[in-house]
Amino acid sequence: MIVDGKSIAETLYSKLVDERAAFSGPVSLGILVGDKNPVTASYVRIKEKAAERLSVTMVRKELPVGATTKDALFAIEELVGSADGVIPQLPMVSIDVDAVRNAIPKEKDVDVLSDEAFKAFEKGDWPAIPPVPAALTYILQQKNVTIKDANVVVVGKGRLVGKPAEILFAQLGGHVTALMKGDDVALYTREADIIVLGAGSAGLLKPNMVKKGVAVVDAGTSELGGKVVGDADPSVAEVAAVFTPVPGGVGPVAIAEIYKNLFALKRAYGNK
Repeated sequence: MIVDGKSIAETLYSKLVDERAAFSGPVSLGILVGDKNPVTASYVRIKEKAAERLSVTMVRKELPVGATTKDALFAIEELVGSADGVIPQLPMVSIDVDAVRNAIPKEKDVDVLSDEAFKAFEKGDWPAIPPVPAALTYILQQKNVTIKDANVVVVGKGRLVGKPAEILFAQLGGHVTALMKGDDVALYTREADIIVLGAGSAGLLKPNMVKKGVAVVDAGTSELGGKVVGDADPSVAEVAAVFTPVPGGVGPVAIAEIYKNLFALKRAYGNK
């Protein structure tokens, strides 16, 4: 079954509309844009459209060409003071990204990028969940895939996908094996009930590396022949019971999860 991420995102947006209605006043999201390329511009537009449909005010700041880390930190400080949540839109050229992400208070870190916010999430009692892993679990739940006691293999240990996915799936009761570069991927994926992909290696997962009926959620992205592709060969969909394509699978749901975090943090901490 090939998952229609846009359709699943709509299910989540319908709930978010109700969550937004519970706030009597304005809700705002600050975004710092530090790279002027078409891909970044596309991501920002998608977030702005989502904000509009949820009656969230988008407060946008753009760094000029040649901006320094000091410039970025000043812009983040302004956004923190004026918005309920803050996103540093990555990548940022010639900027100390670690300094920028850690300048966001955890109570306003809707992407869960700062070390402080990530540690709170890791403890298991934080209102916000890293958006991509949250989207992976939401998709599986919508497709009636049981995570508890499932054999879950996570391919990749990156900060945005692999590492938080390993934590989240374990919190939900999965038996998680996390793989990194150099591991024998097929040895583990052939026995997996759920495969989470976040390596950024085009076509890494082949049909002969999975068992029939597996759930494959692909959050790995890379460029191949001028197109954005995932870590799974598209033919894996013929074997899998659940398969998220790239693009159009996880991405739309992850955008919605940002706003779920925004509302959760505002409820918990009364932002601004």
